[in-house]
Amino acid sequence: MTRVAAIDCGTNSIRLLVADANPETGELVDLDRRMTIVRLGQGVDKTGRLAPEALDRTFAACREYAEVIKEHGAEKLRFVATSASRDAENRADFVSGVLDNLGVEPEVITGDQEATFSFTGATKELTGRADLDKPYLVVDIGGGSTEFVVGDDTVRAARSVDIGCVRMTERHLVAEDGTVSDPPTPAQIEAIRQDIGEALDLVNQTVPLTAARTLVGLAGSVTTVAALALGLSEYDSTAIHHSRISFDKVAELTDWLLTSSHDQRALKPVIHPGRVDVIASGALVLRLIMEWIGAREVVVSEHDILDGIAWSIA
Repeated sequence: MTRVAAIDCGTNSIRLLVADANPETGELVDLDRRMTIVRLGQGVDKTGRLAPEALDRTFAACREYAEVIKEHGAEKLRFVATSASRDAENRADFVSGVLDNLGVEPEVITGDQEATFSFTGATKELTGRADLDKPYLVVDIGGGSTEFVVGDDTVRAARSVDIGCVRMTERHLVAEDGTVSDPPTPAQIEAIRQDIGEALDLVNQTVPLTAARTLVGLAGSVTTVAALALGLSEYDSTAIHHSRISFDKVAELTDWLLTSSHDQRALKPVIHPGRVDVIASGALVLRLIMEWIGAREVVVSEHDILDGIAWSIA
């Protein structure tokens, strides 16, 4: 076993996994897995820069994670940064801050690299499942972007497009004064639908979406929809992991999320406070992907890019 630490810093959240990994057996044993909503991508779609307060929140999480990594005695650490930091003009400030707090320089990876990590993390333990047909389509709905990967034992094709839940919310639902439409208007919903549809057409040019036989969904928007579909009173990753949620249920929940108020969504204990304003957009991304490829269900995975990062250094 090799003790490794993996950090995934996205547009909405930063997450840590400390685990013992055995590459020979394919076993990955969690020691600590945690997530903090930092909204690193706050306003980046409009300004092209990471906001000072967003950087402060992210560096505070880095300091917390540094203590956890030290306590567990991880031998190796890899810090991967995705959509928001990829796009930002001032990403050098982000890089230096992470280096100061964690002693490692963040790797600002490409969308294709992100897709490969996500695919590995999500599918490594699905090998041998007779009830799930290959090839898989792994969809990682993040804050700034969504990754699409088709493959069986290895990646066949991958593409990243800018239709994450935070980006769609900020682009179409946030007014000039910073308030979020609550709930969104039909015209705003149609604008989001248009963006997602155009992105799916683009993805399908290089990724054979309809060739997939099993849809695997990753990240907070998907797992939150699953928690709601399962009627959980509190978030339970064990119950959510490898649950199978029908298209009809996803469609029903998306309709509710798009017509509910902030306060109504906040009453659901499985919706993290940091996702209350962006979950409707995330659910709509999932629903339209399922419509586009004709998927009857989505297999939900709690294992994703973090696990792929961990395997990459094991």
